Formats: sequence, C-alpha cells, structure tokens
Amino acid sequence: MSETATAVVRPRPGVRAWPLYVGGFLGPYASTMVTPMVQEVAEGLRSTPELAAVAVTAYMLPFAALMLVSGTLAERWGRARTMRVSLLAFVLACALCTLAPDIGWFLAARALQGATNAFTTPLLVAAITDLVPRARLGRALGLFAGMQAAGQAASPLVSGPSAVLDWRLAFVFPAGVAVALALFSPTMTAHDRPAGPPSVRALANRNLAVACALSFLCYLAAVGLTVLSILRAEEDFGLGPWQRGLLAAAFGVAGLAAAPLLGRRLDAIGPRRTGVLMNLLLAAGLVTAAFGSGVVLLGAGIAAVGIAVTGLRTTINSIATTSTDTNRAGAVSLALSFQFFGGALAPLVWVPLHAAHGAVGFAATAAAPLAALLLLGLVRSDRPYRGGGHGARRRGHRADVVS
Repeated sequence: MSETATAVVRPRPGVRAWPLYVGGFLGPYASTMVTPMVQEVAEGLRSTPELAAVAVTAYMLPFAALMLVSGTLAERWGRARTMRVSLLAFVLACALCTLAPDIGWFLAARALQGATNAFTTPLLVAAITDLVPRARLGRALGLFAGMQAAGQAASPLVSGPSAVLDWRLAFVFPAGVAVALALFSPTMTAHDRPAGPPSVRALANRNLAVACALSFLCYLAAVGLTVLSILRAEEDFGLGPWQRGLLAAAFGVAGLAAAPLLGRRLDAIGPRRTGVLMNLLLAAGLVTAAFGSGVVLLGAGIAAVGIAVTGLRTTINSIATTSTDTNRAGAVSLALSFQFFGGALAPLVWVPLHAAHGAVGFAATAAAPLAALLLLGLVRSDRPYRGGGHGARRRGHRADVVS
C-alpha cells in the first residue's frame, strides 16, 4: 500500500505509539453508541424513547464540563497515571450501564462514562503532538481523526445488531478496548517537555479561542445529524435497528477512508483553508441528508458530513495543540470541551425544530458550519506546517511516529 493511502506507525525503541491512535476510537464510539438503539433501551428499561435519547446528553455534559480542566489537571497529576485510572473507571462505567435496572441508573452510568473519557482524549492528542515532528503533525492528527471516525463507524455497527439480541451487549466491546489500552499503555510524554506545572495563562490566546468556537459549532451540527438522520431513517423510510446502524456507519466509514488525505492536505495548505473547505462540505452534507428523496441520498449526506467532521477534528486539534507549548493537554481539553458542549446541546436544539418543521428543521443544522466560516478569518496564521523554527528544533530528536 502506498504512502498516499495510509499512515505508517514507526516508533523508535522504547516508544509505544499505536495505543495513542487506538485510544481515539473510544470517545466517539461511546458518545453515540446509544443513538441506534434508543427504542430498544427505552423498552428494556420501561421508559420512553425521548428519555432514552437523553443518554447522549448525559454522556456529553460531564464529558464537556470536565474537559474544561481535565487536561491541565492531568498534566499536574501525570499523563500516564491519569490515563490508566481513567481507562479502568471507564470499564466500571460500561459495567454499570450493562447492569442498569432502570433509566435513572442507566443515565447516571452514561454520565460516568463521559466523565472518565474527559481524562483520555485530550491526553492522547497532546502526546501525539509532543512525539511527532511538526512537519508531519497534520498526518498524525489525521490518523488520530481517522480512528475517531472508526469509533463513529463501529458504534452503530456494534450497537445496532446488539439491540436485535440485547442492547446491553453493546457495552461489552468498548469495555474490552479500554482494558486493552490499560494493559498496553502508550508513551505519553516526550523527553523534552517543559519542566514545572502547566501554565493556565498560556491558554488565553486567540487561536485557542477560535478552536473552541469551531469545536462547538462542528459538533452542534454533527450530533444533530446523527440524531436526526436516525429519526428520519425510521420515520420516512421505515428502517429497523440493523438497517439504521448500517446507514449511520457511513459517517465513520467515510471519515476513516478520507483521514490520510485530509491530514496531508492540512500539512500542505494549513488550518484556515482546510477549515473553510470542510465547513462548506459539512453544510452541503447536512442539506443533502435533510432533503434527500431516498435512502441513498440520505446516506450520501451522512458520508459527506463524516468526511467534513474528520477534517475539522484534525484542523481544530492542530490549531489548539499548537497554540501553546507549555500546556498542550490543557489546550486540547479546553477545545474538546466546547466540542462536546455543542454535541450535548444538539438534540435539545434540533429535535424540536425537526419535529415542528420537518426537513427544513433538519436543514437548519447547516447554520452552524456557515457561522464557522466567519470565525476562520480570526486564525492568526495559515502557513502549512513545514517544520523548522523553535518547535522543530526542540523536537528534532523525537520519535518519527508517523510517516
């Protein structure tokens, strides 16, 4: 397979890099895994589909709230220790979801899932940025975004079929991934990380503020699509849980396939231009999914949004993680917190609009990427990552993790 088709992980001796990318799988998987089986969860816990759908918000609110501070706290406590504890706590949360006797227990367990994942994703992005030479950072973050897309794709492929047998089985798989990551811990730091406690003041910069706003708008639209497309697939086309799961998987599959190219484009043209292209694609995909006259067009819209969100994840992570050298995990966790605040708000905003106005309410999700286009003009630099400069000199001896 050619270099243009995939990224190759090549750590130096003593560096275990592959779990950093595998870890990107868990957050997106867990955040949306309940969506394809809302009806089955509601029936199994003697509740309503509307209340079962709150499981998305129950996960994302603590996820987003804790990520305001989780990266900075993890830098103080130690990245490796924080990662291991968080992964084991995530396994416990999955077990509690599986054992839930009622909807209240289930929603509380979902909140614990979100809280534990708040201490994993930002550390993974920060570690990748520490370990990868700047000239290849876009490709590395593209590979990470690809694994996030894989999590998005695997979520309906696992939870949809699981719901046919027993929806509780869907939580076994992510728990197994977390156990594997705890046993095979990744390398979390570079040898030349700045000494001393992380700087909170370093987080007060324009690029990070823009990254936070872009994160919010990206997931406000993306999670709106994941919820509304499932509702439309059932209401307009009569698809069952297995078919809905396959349809929703187009989001992650398309993002995973496009991730290597998107990472290279980021290295070549810079974050501002990449962000503009991805937000235009996001808006087009949302409108297609809303007004498409058949299942094929609905799937095409979902796939376009999956590609756009993967590109935007890469772009946002690159803007955030390069906004400071002294508190990378804090910068990434802050940007990601806004991402999931947007995701938590999405069902509350878009579901009532869709119920009241149908396809027009669905298409209203495109307002988010259009607003993001205005914000991209505030990014201070749009120069491609060519290496050199202070960052490259400091990292010249680091692992050649991605080529």
